Amino acid sequence: MNTQMIICMVIFAATLISYMLNKIPMWLTAMISMAALYITGCIDATGALSGFSNVNTLLMACMFIVAAGFRRTSLVGNMCNGIMKLTRGSFKMAYFGYILLAVLLTNFIASPMVVYAIVSPLLAALCDKTGHSRTQYMFPVMVVCVACCGILPLATAIQVSGQFTGFMETYGFTGVSVRPIDFTIAEWPVLFVVPLWALFLGPKFTPKEPVIPIEALEKKDSTKVQQTLSPTVDKIGIFLFFATIICLIFSSQLHLASWFVALVGSLLMVLFGVVDQKSALRDIPWDMLMLFVGALALGTALTNTGAGDMIGNALATAVGGTHNSYVLGALFFIIPFLLTQFMLNRSVSAVFIPICLLTCSALGANPIGVSILVRAGAMTAFLTPMATPAVPMCMADGGYDLKSIIKSGALITLILPFVYVFYTMTVFPAF
Repeated sequence: MNTQMIICMVIFAATLISYMLNKIPMWLTAMISMAALYITGCIDATGALSGFSNVNTLLMACMFIVAAGFRRTSLVGNMCNGIMKLTRGSFKMAYFGYILLAVLLTNFIASPMVVYAIVSPLLAALCDKTGHSRTQYMFPVMVVCVACCGILPLATAIQVSGQFTGFMETYGFTGVSVRPIDFTIAEWPVLFVVPLWALFLGPKFTPKEPVIPIEALEKKDSTKVQQTLSPTVDKIGIFLFFATIICLIFSSQLHLASWFVALVGSLLMVLFGVVDQKSALRDIPWDMLMLFVGALALGTALTNTGAGDMIGNALATAVGGTHNSYVLGALFFIIPFLLTQFMLNRSVSAVFIPICLLTCSALGANPIGVSILVRAGAMTAFLTPMATPAVPMCMADGGYDLKSIIKSGALITLILPFVYVFYTMTVFPAF
């Protein structure tokens, strides 16, 4: 362990403790952490500032504006009224409908953050209309968006299966490929476990009231007269929202980057007056963006200083010689799961898939189930705001701090490793 690695780990530990204590705003902790990493040489200027140009940062900011525009349209209220009539006034049935919508969309759109941005305005309107606390229901739905992503053999799984097959060809697994249906075979129990948890158990572990202020509610309460959109602008807002979502779903077929689709959608929302220019800037939770940017810098430092390589080498040593599928699967699920709480999930998956394939090659193991578990571990990431942009978005919408996020997600985080490791390694054994 070199000096830079030790310094990085000390800063990492101090950052985490500050998040937990919540004595100063989390975004301020993130920015101080980024500055400390730069001053100590753990990252250079490019690494420190890369979070500001990260596509997920722009995507998150733009989707806040798109979602804010949609919230201002009459369709949100009409949909809530329609759903309440359809469910005969049952909040739980309406809430379950949004859970199912999240499951479906997260298998069409590869970004859980985008899916959450679509569902959250509808859920927020439902909670406000029925007098239920947003804080109890936002987090469980966010978990559904993240944990159920890419399990059905639809657009997301098709995209990921192509990436996995390319990795396997690169690392010498000729004749071995991952099919989109393999994700369904390996992970289908999660499609039942997570939604049922979100419906019956999740709200019981979330705070009943916001731990930190929800800016959207404060703005709503401070505005005596809510400005109503004209019929024309209202229709334009509805059209732009659904046009943006459709383009995001089919972005690969349209050869458009997701961030570009979201950017155009947000700009058009402002241009046509669905969101005025001042509100557009206010609707972006800048504190959560700063938190995400700082988290990316910390993840970059952990990688640059060799912490990732050290963990990978230790893991390869730990599994050396084992011919137990469950032991191998558990290690390649748990280590990415732990790392993803502090680094972006896609980055962790990209690092550990090669390590997984090299280990499987050395042991003569079937890599399909183990590599699926690497991705599953990286997607079981909802205990910190560093893992996926969906978490800081949810924290802004539900008024959570880090302690409440960890407490809310503890049960499902303990359940999923058992479901994944024992089931996936049974249907796709490594040996």
